[in-house]
Amino acid sequence: MNRDKRLIALCTSRVYDPQIHSFIVNLNERLKAEGYALLIFTINSDIYWEEDRIATEKYVYELIPYDQVDAIVIMDEKIKSHKIADRIISKATQYNVPVVITDGKYSGTSGITFDYEAGFEKVVRHMIEFHHVRRPHMMAGHRDNEFSERRIAIFKKVLEENDIPFDDSMISYGNFWADPCRIATRALLDRGDLPEAIICANDIMAITVTEMLIEDGYRVPEDVLISGFDGYDEVQFITPKITTSACDIKALSDGTVELLFDTIKTGAKKNLRIVPSFVPNQSCGCPEHSDHPDILRNWFKESFSLINDDNRVLQMITSSMQSSRDPMELARNIKSYKTENILVAADSSCFNEDINFFTDENTQVSTKRFVTVYDSEHPDSYWDASGEDESGICESDVFPPSIEDRLRELTNRGFPLVFNCLDFMNRPFGFICYYYGGYLITNYAATLNVTNAISIGIGGYINLRYQSMLIAKMDEMYRHDSLTGLYNRTGFENALARLRKKVGYRDRPVTVIMSDLDGLKYINDTFGHAEGDNAIQMIAKALFDSVPENSLSTRFGGDEVFSVIFGDCDPDKILKAIDSFLEEYNARSGKPYRVATSSGYITSVLDRSFDMSNAIKEADEQMYRIKNTKYQEHGRRRSDRAKDIGRQGEEQNK
Repeated sequence: MNRDKRLIALCTSRVYDPQIHSFIVNLNERLKAEGYALLIFTINSDIYWEEDRIATEKYVYELIPYDQVDAIVIMDEKIKSHKIADRIISKATQYNVPVVITDGKYSGTSGITFDYEAGFEKVVRHMIEFHHVRRPHMMAGHRDNEFSERRIAIFKKVLEENDIPFDDSMISYGNFWADPCRIATRALLDRGDLPEAIICANDIMAITVTEMLIEDGYRVPEDVLISGFDGYDEVQFITPKITTSACDIKALSDGTVELLFDTIKTGAKKNLRIVPSFVPNQSCGCPEHSDHPDILRNWFKESFSLINDDNRVLQMITSSMQSSRDPMELARNIKSYKTENILVAADSSCFNEDINFFTDENTQVSTKRFVTVYDSEHPDSYWDASGEDESGICESDVFPPSIEDRLRELTNRGFPLVFNCLDFMNRPFGFICYYYGGYLITNYAATLNVTNAISIGIGGYINLRYQSMLIAKMDEMYRHDSLTGLYNRTGFENALARLRKKVGYRDRPVTVIMSDLDGLKYINDTFGHAEGDNAIQMIAKALFDSVPENSLSTRFGGDEVFSVIFGDCDPDKILKAIDSFLEEYNARSGKPYRVATSSGYITSVLDRSFDMSNAIKEADEQMYRIKNTKYQEHGRRRSDRAKDIGRQGEEQNK
């Protein structure tokens, strides 16, 4: 992608998480100093090791340009999916790209992780040995989860070394998350016998337990001591502040960079471990410890107070996008002060209105032909859906030349490019590249809602355009005769009613021409109904091609068609044109029958007294007079022909 810079791909989730954001800032600055550019491929949730859960946004990891990156970093504990990690590692191996894993361990890769057991043990020992807790309780993670079971083992080990008997009632399972932790905490409170301390397997559960205890009138730490684990920034912004063990994100980032450089240079696979730092705090009765001054707290409050306003603006953008008439208007409707520093790309096939991209099986292929839908720095350069500018062969395996060139340009600015997947109805159809000129966490936090708004906006637009196409086809079928393509009676009546309301059509001449196929029964009986249908189609086409464009042409009955012509015209000239059309057709068709029509017309004025039914009836009657005249003439010719044959026979007998 960028031949001037070496590229590192980072695979992670939730870049707006303060810890992950800090990791990114430090990582990029270290990489930039060595001439590298950082590409971040991220989802906005965690898979939580539920490998079969539908998470369409994980398609973002398919965007990694393996043929151009120098190395890949996978934040395994943040993505929480072995399947995703295994797939990335497998593809990286095909391209001989080294992989560094943070918070995980996979065969054939280098890895750096925290020694969670050592860090958690520091917390448990502090509660048991420093605060002399004899009746502790542990809020564990998922039952039978590897990470949860390891921390339970540490809890049991410290209890045993301090001669505290263990039984299963000392363990609750909060599943590492707030809602299940609330259920587990409520069950613990309902026992009526609170422990001296609740040691939580992570900070989210520690915060939840603390809030519930305070809601029920208990004091923390006076009545119950609380501790967490992970060192999330959120523990600094509640009262009391939570005792925890901080996984120093800067140390992880620095270690990742060093491991990256060593792996790229030597190709050797190494594994490093970092021991988390113990952080005593108010929730266990220790003095307050804070790494975050008040100014940072206020900055967070002010920044995130804007979220409601952001959502309102983004909702308006989404609605405008969905109601757009074409891709160019769609792109114009993305433009906003909330959508700055973004490049939006989508699979060109999703703009094909003849298919439903989100349900058609053929659109599920992994290879996509991306086109730039919107680039905030070039908002007036819209993609032309009818053009072929984006169809060139991609130098990379992922991006077409125009997008690749643009991304190459953006990497020269020194800040990470952040990629999110665009998806709708569980179908990925494109991506957003965020190219912020700085590290503001509020910008990173906005990616979740911006990606969601644009996904729904484009997805809704595609669905509505497809529905409009279906409605138009259904309307076409409803208003038009399927055999001839002319209006049917209902379509004609509706079209005429609309025209009669227009000022330009009132009190103007109106001509009704009625045509009827000659000899339909003979053609059907002799050559079959398919040939009869062909003959009807030909007289319909002869009529349609011979009348002015603003005429209303209709199939009136089985073999009767008529046109209503508004304004001055020469009916006799039109009738001659119809006959000429059919003569030319008969001359070249090679059919064993001739297609001919009898036509009649009337001319009137389209005023208030004009009655279309009477006009059609009069034209029909004139047409039948002409048809009868033809039959009578044909009969006389046949009679004369018979008489001639008879006379010839008599002469031969003599």
